[in-house]
Order: sequence, then C-alpha cells, then structure tokens
Amino acid sequence: MTGPYDDIISLPHHVSATRPHMTAGDRAAQFSPFAALTGYDAAIKETARLTDKKLELDESMKDALSRRLQIIADRMKKRPEISITFFQPDMKKSGGAYVTAIGTVKKIDEYERIVVMTDGTAIPIDEIISIDGRIFESVSDG
Repeated sequence: MTGPYDDIISLPHHVSATRPHMTAGDRAAQFSPFAALTGYDAAIKETARLTDKKLELDESMKDALSRRLQIIADRMKKRPEISITFFQPDMKKSGGAYVTAIGTVKKIDEYERIVVMTDGTAIPIDEIISIDGRIFESVSDG
C-alpha cells in the first residue's frame, strides 16, 4: 500500500437499495446556479425601463384638437378611419408612453371626457396630443 485509498480503490461502486439512481441531469441540477435575491433581476429591468414625460399642449393646440373632435363627431356615421396619439401613464413609475390607436370612433363621451373606438379602446380626451386622418384633408383647422 502506497496511497491512502489503496484499501478501497478496488471495491465495487455502492448502489443504494432504498434510493433510486439519480439521472445525470438531476445530479447536475443540484449544482446549477440559483437566484439568491428573488425578484432582483425583475427590479433591475423595471428600473432600466424608460418612460416618457407627458407633453403639455398650448391653448392653440388644444383648440385644434377640439375642432378635430368636432369634425369626427359631425361625420361619425361615415365611419372615417383616424389615428389618435395619446399619452398612457405608466402604472409603476412616473411618466408613461405615447400610444397611437388607429381605427374608427364609436362615440365621443364629453361627460366622461373619453373617445371610444369601435375596438373598445377608451382614450381620455385630456391625454390626446394628435388626431390625424383623411377626413381632415378637405377641412382646414384654422
């Protein structure tokens, strides 16, 4: 005997009579890395996510949007396709994103101050920054 394990080196490999043999994949999974800080990656991604600041419109821009909403209301039965760009506040942090909805208007609720599209999208009138469409080509905003 020259080495410390010479007395057991030639013995057969032990096989448990009570525990099933572990597959190589299960054995490797024991040593795989784990997330010590649960939710940390999600928190980092949320912090890194960018949001836009809401633009404040001047009175002339608000008047132009109001005229465009009136044109839509007057011609709603013709179901013109329009695109409305509006600010959608972020639920988790300050700021938000500008979203464009394209479609036809189902109704303009002046009491609730929303524009309802035929697909069910409800757009707050106070968040709208632009309204475009062919319907406005024949009409001047001035």
